[in-house]
Amino acid sequence: MNSKTLFINTSPVKLFFIAVIPGSIGMLASALYQLIDGIFVGQILGATPFAALNLAMPFVIINFSLADLIGVGSSVPISINLGQKNNKEANNIFTCACIMIILSGILIGALLYGAAPILMKIMGAQGEFAALATQYLRVYALCSPLTTIVFAVDNYLRICGKINSSMFLNILMASISAVLEFVFLYIFKWGIWGAAFATCIGMIICALIAFVPFFRGNMLLHFCRPRFSFSLTKKIIVCGMPNFLNNSAARIVSVIMNMLLVRFGGETAVSVYGVLMYVEGFMQSVLYGMCDSLQPSVGYNWGAGKYSRVRAIEKCCFTASFIVSALAMLVIFVFPEQITHIFVTGDDLELLKMSVYALKIFSLTYAVRWLSFAAQSYMLAISKSAYASVISLSTALIFPLFFILILQKLELTGIWLNMPLTSLLAGILSIFIIFKTKDELTQKDL
Repeated sequence: MNSKTLFINTSPVKLFFIAVIPGSIGMLASALYQLIDGIFVGQILGATPFAALNLAMPFVIINFSLADLIGVGSSVPISINLGQKNNKEANNIFTCACIMIILSGILIGALLYGAAPILMKIMGAQGEFAALATQYLRVYALCSPLTTIVFAVDNYLRICGKINSSMFLNILMASISAVLEFVFLYIFKWGIWGAAFATCIGMIICALIAFVPFFRGNMLLHFCRPRFSFSLTKKIIVCGMPNFLNNSAARIVSVIMNMLLVRFGGETAVSVYGVLMYVEGFMQSVLYGMCDSLQPSVGYNWGAGKYSRVRAIEKCCFTASFIVSALAMLVIFVFPEQITHIFVTGDDLELLKMSVYALKIFSLTYAVRWLSFAAQSYMLAISKSAYASVISLSTALIFPLFFILILQKLELTGIWLNMPLTSLLAGILSIFIIFKTKDELTQKDL
């Protein structure tokens, strides 16, 4: 189905399922691999490598956040330009964005490779703990120029209406990475660097496969002679800033959290926080898969002046996000011990007790987490980047830091309470922004 038929002529409910089911399956495959990654490291290599992985992970995600800024930031104006039938400008944005992602991957990768030992020392890690975390981060840094573009090309496939191709790309990437990681860790007996290397190989293979039809000229988007300009770069950065803030600011908070965890509870507390982050990463991927899958259609219809369709599509998005979040809250609260055992082996009763307690508190996050997530995606899709950035920055940085400061005396309990309280304030902020933009969101079709 071509983009115009899919985005303009398909009923909103049908469009929701056509876009969201493959998008969610693809993101679910990626999320499942992230879980498997943690399981393999924790079960095969042990508790210290698992803690080291979680100590390094915020920096790994920061490495991808700049590429995500460019990928998402270019996707919004590309979709809107296609809706306005300005294909020439859409192709220029696509070409320039791909070049920018590769260049940023080289720069950030080099910086992280050199700074890895210093960063782990600042985090308070020592000895084997610090060495393993450094190994893990440096593999991602070395592969950065070839891996960071994989998430952007996923967006470009969906913009071109190749939703199933996007889904299969994510499934293939997760499958290749999982098989290689098992071989590297269990059969070859490689260390934690083998886990990172397996993931990078999966990303590189899938990025190359995904770009083949673009190079052949078989897609709605195609490469052209790039025309860079200050206004184009600014537009990409502004549109991508909400996602960048969410990714990078959240990892800055994770770095601070890990420093406090090392002080309050050592490796055990870092491992427990790692369990929480794996669960959060899984749920965030599911929610992101739903909301992000709809962004091309929302942007296309907004550019075409079909505002009633935008509202109908977003109604489906908010409803589905609420249902998924409610189910997540229930599962996490009822099965915290089983979730912990997925990642951690042995009879460490202290770790198990701490993790069960933390997960029950953490489950309350999803009472309102869906609201800020869907609202941010909505604002971003219709190019209201300032509002999306406010939600993102508040959720990822301002609110968490505020609660870190006022809950320090509670030590570990204060850290576990951080995300539920942050989600509550973010939900209230999202409602305020939706009401503030009500006149624009309810305008009549052109």
